[in-house]
Amino acid sequence: MTTVLWLLCLQGALGGFDTVYYHEWRARLPAGGERTRPELSLHAARSLIYAVVFGTLPWIAWRGPWAVLLALLLAAEIVVTLCDFVVEDRVRAPLGGVFPGERVTHAVMGIVYGAMLAHLVPELLRWAAEPAGLRWEPVAPSWLRHVLAVMAVGVAASGLRDLLASLAVPGSAWPWQPAAGGGGDGPG
Repeated sequence: MTTVLWLLCLQGALGGFDTVYYHEWRARLPAGGERTRPELSLHAARSLIYAVVFGTLPWIAWRGPWAVLLALLLAAEIVVTLCDFVVEDRVRAPLGGVFPGERVTHAVMGIVYGAMLAHLVPELLRWAAEPAGLRWEPVAPSWLRHVLAVMAVGVAASGLRDLLASLAVPGSAWPWQPAAGGGGDGPG
């Protein structure tokens, strides 16, 4: 499990960079109004999944049917990401498309996610064969568990921001100016 958590930490760092630099600074997605709503909705869903994964895997063993639920969450993340790949092409067309560096970041994140799953699946299979329960079972160094806990809070906050922006809640585009007519501010 330690390797899984290291890879998850790398995934979180790459995702944080992708969100702050590309989604927030360059594309200013929260200010895009109606145009960016589909992408932000997908980001909010994916962030919720990552918040659960970051917040539980370092601390809790998902046993029995709980392992199946975790596997379904991980599969749902893949489906959301594949949908996001399609949606972001349409959403980002007014910006000239998805930024080239962002494409590379997404590719690297896909590779890291696949490596993490390759190490996690054997553990999930073992957990699935055990009696049902969520068992407190902290693994990996304490500092790594705590870094992932902080990442869980960060990705949850990012997902909440994306959800609020997708619902056009006043103030949710801050610090960017909301798009007039849903057009977005363009690259920063």
